[in-house]
Amino acid sequence: MSKVIVTGGSGFLGKRLKTMFPDWIYLSREEVELLFFSDIYRFLESEKPDAVVHLAAKVGGIKDNIENPADFFYENATINSNVIHACYMAGVERVLSALSTCAFPDSVDRYPFTEECLLHGPPAKTNRAYGFTKRALYIQTQAYRDQHGLDYSCFCPSNLYGPGDNFNLETSHFVSAMVRKFYEAKDGDTLTFWGSGKPLRQQLFVDDLCSAILLLLNQHHSDIPLIVAPDMNLSIEEMAHECRTIANKDIEIRFEGNAVLDGQFRKDGSNKKFKELFPSFEFTPFIDGLRQTYDWYATESDNHGN
Repeated sequence: MSKVIVTGGSGFLGKRLKTMFPDWIYLSREEVELLFFSDIYRFLESEKPDAVVHLAAKVGGIKDNIENPADFFYENATINSNVIHACYMAGVERVLSALSTCAFPDSVDRYPFTEECLLHGPPAKTNRAYGFTKRALYIQTQAYRDQHGLDYSCFCPSNLYGPGDNFNLETSHFVSAMVRKFYEAKDGDTLTFWGSGKPLRQQLFVDDLCSAILLLLNQHHSDIPLIVAPDMNLSIEEMAHECRTIANKDIEIRFEGNAVLDGQFRKDGSNKKFKELFPSFEFTPFIDGLRQTYDWYATESDNHGN
């Protein structure tokens, strides 16, 4: 494919993807406002891309999702609907869209869950609005496949982390917030985290997903919401201890014990279908990816005098 357009080009994943595939076209909100259908349609009609990788989304951590569910629902539902329909109207033949494991049910009968479980119950209450917009994106993608015979498909990554992530303590996800806290802490400090520390999470290193996206674009042509996730499923507490080891500081770790901010206890997805499609693909172990993330943040902070 000679011309690939990436929505969400200024986001965490989009910026990292650009370092690996610089010849693709990366859209930011400043260039094209995806909340306005006419803007994205005119752009696609003018550029006539071979494919669109749809990554754009309003994202945030548990606290942000709890406090601003209407914003998450409106922006994501509008962006997704506009992008898919504009691609169809502009004659784009290939679209690959990113879902999220947040779209899966709050609880299932068996873990790790599989792609077939996607619609088997409501998402977790803590991010229900965001989760339902990702389900709607999947349903819309299937509808355009069925009605118009288009090569539109979806993939579903687990929790993403890595260099270039959002490290704002109010809006970031857990790993990036944790990295910042340990970097800024001093020997003898006590770090307190939300929740109980017991929930389990699959953390996907951003460079792994960047590599996977190229493979998915060229080889994932089915209607399966293909799960992209590593095997490792660590507790929040285990991740905090790993980060303390990397920071090499004498720090006490505590958790508030407020289970309201725990979110789902576990939401690990099966990567069986992904491995069947890409048997030689290797995921980065969490300790290695975390070390790269910590070192990147430390370097950036030192360079900016923080």
